[in-house]
Amino acid sequence: MTLKDSRTCKIGSGLVAAAGGFALLLSAGGPALAGTSSGTTTTTAAVNSTITLSGLTSAFTMTGNPSSTVTSTGATTMNVLTNNQTGYAVTVQAAAATLAAATTGNTDSIPIGNLKVKDGGATTYTAMSNTTAATVHSTTAKSTGSGDTVTNDYQLAIPFVNADNYTATLNYIAATH
Repeated sequence: MTLKDSRTCKIGSGLVAAAGGFALLLSAGGPALAGTSSGTTTTTAAVNSTITLSGLTSAFTMTGNPSSTVTSTGATTMNVLTNNQTGYAVTVQAAAATLAAATTGNTDSIPIGNLKVKDGGATTYTAMSNTTAATVHSTTAKSTGSGDTVTNDYQLAIPFVNADNYTATLNYIAATH
């Protein structure tokens, strides 16, 4: 079809304009862009309180003569990592009432109360017990980002016992306040 003059005609809701062989559809229905809508949300990071005791010295030996007292400074070292803002405490408790002889047939033992412990920075020793835990470190703040290094010193009053190795298990616990 060829138009020789300009014409305009209405088709539906639009308008068609034709001139010189070209047709143009014009819309009367509003803006050509789509609408937008927005909203917001809130995020909450719920961070749990954690505590980890790691790197605890696996064993230590205190050597001495009968009827003497021996001291081991820095006998145990551990790392305590916590994000708890009220801090933490480290306790230690013996698993048995005595340090038992290693040699079969040796009936001698050393009472666990003869073994005493203190925090590396403290001045007073506390006797070990198998019924009550001794607090060996306490703080009212979270640890550093890499954890706090905690050391304990031990002292042992050796009674008149047979020559032998006498052992006991010591259980450490780190707990948040």
